[in-house]
Amino acid sequence: MTVILDQIDWSILAELQHDGRIPLTELGRRVSLSASAVTERVRRLETEGVITGYRAEVDLAKVGFAVLAVVRLKYPGNRHEPLHRLLEERSEILECLRTTGDDCYTLKVTATSMPHLERLVGELSGFGSTTTSIVYSQTLTYRGPRTP
Repeated sequence: MTVILDQIDWSILAELQHDGRIPLTELGRRVSLSASAVTERVRRLETEGVITGYRAEVDLAKVGFAVLAVVRLKYPGNRHEPLHRLLEERSEILECLRTTGDDCYTLKVTATSMPHLERLVGELSGFGSTTTSIVYSQTLTYRGPRTP
């Protein structure tokens, strides 16, 4: 089900994506609504599943995960449950996208070192052939959609 958003909803989303901890009174001020009106809109966006959660962004290098890589995986067959179990078990796998084309999955992974990355990719290669690209830098961090 598609949820229809107005300009104020998009403004609320933009502010929350920039700072998910913004006090509702400040959020209301920024989008020209009262605290109660903005609270009602945020609750509606959460209830409708537009806002699916809030999280802390972590500087991976500062917590010992200096290596970031993208791993493409060709997964033969159609029994994907073993891979899904590994995804649940390995916190180094940050994101996994099911894709079309030659590769079935594209994974964003982190590691403490190159040997650590090699072990992780070795585990993934047990599911199919892999292609790994090391990330030099993150030119654009994740951002949500903006006003259409």
